[in-house]
Amino acid sequence: MRLLLLTPQLPYPPHQGTSLRNYHLIAQLAQRHQVCLLSFLEPDQSLDNAGPLRGLCEWVDVVPVPQRSSRSRLRQMLTTRQPDMAWRLWSQDFRDRLVRHLAEATFDVVQIEAIELAPYLPQVEEAESRPLIVYEDHNAEWVLQQRACLADLGSPARWPAAAYSFVQWMRLKAYEADACRRADHVVAVSEADQDAILAIAPEVKVTIVPNGVDLDEYVGYRGPVEHFDLVFTGKMDFRPNVDAMLWLGQQVWPLIRRGRPQTRLAIVGQRPHRRLEPLRAVPGITITGWVPDVRPYIAGSTVYVAPLRVGGGTRLKLLQAMAMRAAVVATSLGAEGFPVTHDHELLLADEPDSFAQAVLELLGDPERRARLGNAAQRFVAANYGWHALVPRLEALYEARPDSHRPH
Repeated sequence: MRLLLLTPQLPYPPHQGTSLRNYHLIAQLAQRHQVCLLSFLEPDQSLDNAGPLRGLCEWVDVVPVPQRSSRSRLRQMLTTRQPDMAWRLWSQDFRDRLVRHLAEATFDVVQIEAIELAPYLPQVEEAESRPLIVYEDHNAEWVLQQRACLADLGSPARWPAAAYSFVQWMRLKAYEADACRRADHVVAVSEADQDAILAIAPEVKVTIVPNGVDLDEYVGYRGPVEHFDLVFTGKMDFRPNVDAMLWLGQQVWPLIRRGRPQTRLAIVGQRPHRRLEPLRAVPGITITGWVPDVRPYIAGSTVYVAPLRVGGGTRLKLLQAMAMRAAVVATSLGAEGFPVTHDHELLLADEPDSFAQAVLELLGDPERRARLGNAAQRFVAANYGWHALVPRLEALYEARPDSHRPH
């Protein structure tokens, strides 16, 4: 088939959740289909450095990410009923290129990757030869804002952020439901996200295609190692990751250091948010910023931590750590979407005291770490290789309504 994917950022290099998923989907789909890619380009990305993508795709077309000022965001929020996400990637240039590509060629499927690209649904619907529309809901966004709102309510200094999230939560429920209804097929990454979509659009059929991991890249890693007692990896301007590290650094870290004063933590990931700056002065904590490869840090961790309290979807970072046989301590939300069992594949803890205690227990018990790590790797290898997941997506392409077949 001929497929057109719309992505919110160029999925190469694949260094964080959305781009990782999109890159591996393309890599698998390109083995059996003609894949075309229309994408936004972040300021620090370059099409010249996206060699593998250009080899996988029939063509790659990019548009710079639109820049929005705080004033324009506020104006849009006050003068429209749409959520912030509907405006984040609105670009007349992107719209015009999409219309041109749809006019110049016939596509069997147009796949919309994440809610930021939902504003372009009308152009796909109005194409002369209407393709099948697949909408991939990488996170149930209304739930992410609901959780962010409730988490921020606990701190008076964060009440303005809580108010923002409350407004977005309300608007996203209607907006996300509309996007799901307009697509022919909706894809969720977990049962929890499927339930969240059905809560706002109960008539929609949702198929689960979980996030996966490149098993060769992670299970077989034999490269350099960076040693830290605790490691967290992620895009560090992403609100759920920022919240996780502030909670860990401010509420859990003092308890860990009291029990084991020499403990060291590495927070690994690009674009550290300014809210994380106070953690740089905390003894034992290192914020690395961008690194070319997270695997040396995962491989060198004694314990991998996933203390997420906000967010949705499933965490690719957790799959990567488990594939590398890391001993993991996570919150229940951090491990949401994966059918894991406490003290089998990982340890689960949701309060500062219990999280610190779980970390300290693992730091002092190499046999337990090895048992958890081995079980985690077996779990990922058996269930989350991309080669086994992408055929679930292809089955949706085959199940297209007859009325949507190109002429």
